[in-house]
Amino acid sequence: MFRLETEVDKARRDLLRTRLRDTNTAASPVLRALRGTPDERDAPLHVWAVNDFDDDLAGGLVGHTWATWLHVTYLWVAERHRGRGLGARLLAQAEHIATTSRGCRAARLETWDFQAPRFYRKQGYEVVSVIPDYPPGITEYALTKRLG
Repeated sequence: MFRLETEVDKARRDLLRTRLRDTNTAASPVLRALRGTPDERDAPLHVWAVNDFDDDLAGGLVGHTWATWLHVTYLWVAERHRGRGLGARLLAQAEHIATTSRGCRAARLETWDFQAPRFYRKQGYEVVSVIPDYPPGITEYALTKRLG
């Protein structure tokens, strides 16, 4: 017999993550080959656009690399700087670092319909999945791009 508990428990979360990782590694030769390599862990990748005049943040990209993939988590440009190519420059810089310094061969990201799917397509990304009503009334897109 088991009881189901619903409280947030960081120690159990970590134990569960370790056990799932061990199970996945045992089941997948690809994940087994990653063990002990630099690609095994997420490596943060941040690119910032900072105004020289007042150090104000004009835009930025936050992501990470893992297993030869760049994952873009956040990309934002201040409204007054939009439409001038700053977002494209931030993304290109992250892709450059990912390919030249970290051996990445592809990139992935998610965006909502009201955010930037057209922008990412313009940068060479392709839609690989569409999730309607996530959250209700919004469509989420997952996009990928081959790098290099």
